[in-house]
Amino acid sequence: MKKQMTAFIAAIFITLCIALGIFAVSGVAFANSNGVQASNAPSQSASTTASQGASTDVNASNVVSQVQVQQQQQIQQLQSLVAQYQQRDQQYQQREQQFSNSAQPGQYAGRTGSTTIAAVSSAGGALQQRGIITISSDGQVYINR
Repeated sequence: MKKQMTAFIAAIFITLCIALGIFAVSGVAFANSNGVQASNAPSQSASTTASQGASTDVNASNVVSQVQVQQQQQIQQLQSLVAQYQQRDQQYQQREQQFSNSAQPGQYAGRTGSTTIAAVSSAGGALQQRGIITISSDGQVYINR
């Protein structure tokens, strides 16, 4: 029972410390006279005087025009990027067409096959000269031991 009571008192002490810290921070924030006023809030613009409303309208129109200019610049940048990507796509298609026209599948396989046959026949000839293999007239290969 004594352990439970000690734990309960510790929990209350910690809770009170945290609560005091929260109240201290909020009290300092409430008492701060150097805080920033919410001058750009939409609800405050309705309660301004006529002279402040006119200056706010001018500022708002400047902001709107700046936003429109930025949007136009972004649109132009995106359009130029699209044009660049279209040019690259055309270049890739032209390269692909050049490669497909220059290397037909049958021609490429024929060149590879003839190269392979030449390499095998030269290796077979060298092995026959050394006496390691014997090739009969019907194409059978015998290994000499």
